[in-house]
Amino acid sequence: MSIDSPAHLSALAANQEYERRINRAIDFLRANMDRSVKLDELAKIACFSEFHFHRIFRLLLGETVSDLTRRFRLEKAARLLRYSDHNITHIALDSGFSSSATFARAFRAEYEIAPSEFRKSGEIKKSKIRKELFDKNEYLLPMSKEERRAAFPIRLLDMPARHVAYIRIVDAFKQERVLAALTTLIEWSRSKNRLYDGTLFGMSIDDPHVTPKHLYRYEVCIAGSTPIEGGSESVIATMSMPAMRYAVTRVTGDIRKVATGWDYLFRDWLIQSDYEPEHAPALEIFLDKERATDWSRFELDLCLPIKKLRSTAAF
Repeated sequence: MSIDSPAHLSALAANQEYERRINRAIDFLRANMDRSVKLDELAKIACFSEFHFHRIFRLLLGETVSDLTRRFRLEKAARLLRYSDHNITHIALDSGFSSSATFARAFRAEYEIAPSEFRKSGEIKKSKIRKELFDKNEYLLPMSKEERRAAFPIRLLDMPARHVAYIRIVDAFKQERVLAALTTLIEWSRSKNRLYDGTLFGMSIDDPHVTPKHLYRYEVCIAGSTPIEGGSESVIATMSMPAMRYAVTRVTGDIRKVATGWDYLFRDWLIQSDYEPEHAPALEIFLDKERATDWSRFELDLCLPIKKLRSTAAF
C-alpha cells in the first residue's frame, strides 16, 4: 500500500477519528474527576456504542476506564501533595476519593508509600500504575501483524432480520453453565426441526472487563427466518434481531485462536477501517453444530456489528 493510496488515506482518517473520540472521553474524565463517571455517559461523549466502547478504549489506550480514572486521580493528588499546602483530607476529596482513608489505601497500593511520607520526601520509588495492563495476553497467540492479517481475513456480511430463540446465562464465566444451556438449546432446536436450518450462535450482553463476574451475562441462540415459538420450559425465550452488517472472520482452533481473532478484529482491523461498532452485541456463530459443545477446538465465525464511521470533528 503506497503512502498516498486511497486505502492508506482512508485508514489514516479512521485512526484520526477514533483518536478524536477517545481524546474527547479523556478530556471529559479529566474535567470530572471529582465524581463518578458512568460508562454509558462516557460512551455518549465519545460517540461510541455502549456495547463496544470499553473494549475500544482499553485497546487504544492500554488502560481500562477505571485504570485511567484512578491514575488521573492519584497523579492529581501527588501533584497537590508536592506543590500545595492543603491537608490530606482536602486533597483526597478534591481528587475524587470518598475519604482520606480510601485515598491513603489507593495511594499506598499504587506507589508503595503513604501520602504523608511522600509529602515529606517528594519521591516515588515504585509505581504499579504503569504495569502491563493487557493482563490477558496469555490468551493471545504470538503473531506478527502480517501473520494476524493473513490468519484472519475479514469479510462484510449483511444479515437479514432474524427470529431468535435463546437461553440467557448469568454468572457465565462458569463454563459448565454455558455448556449446559447450549446443550439444552440444541436438544430443543432439534426437537423443533430448527437446528440444521437455523444459525446457532452465542453473544455476550455484558463487557467481561467491566461487569462483575457473578453478574456477567451470555446468551446462546438459534436464529431463523420464520417466527419461533418459545418452549414450554421457562428457560427458552424468544426475540427478534434487526437486519445488520457485520465484519466477520472465521476461526478454527482453540480458545487462544478465538481470543486472537477477536483481538485482531478490534485492535487491528476496526480502527484502520471506515467503520465503527454498531450498538449491538457481537456474535460467535458455531459452524459445526454437532460439535458446538466441544470447546477443546472451535469452528466459529466471529461477527462484529458495524456501521459507517462518521466524523465528529464538528461536534
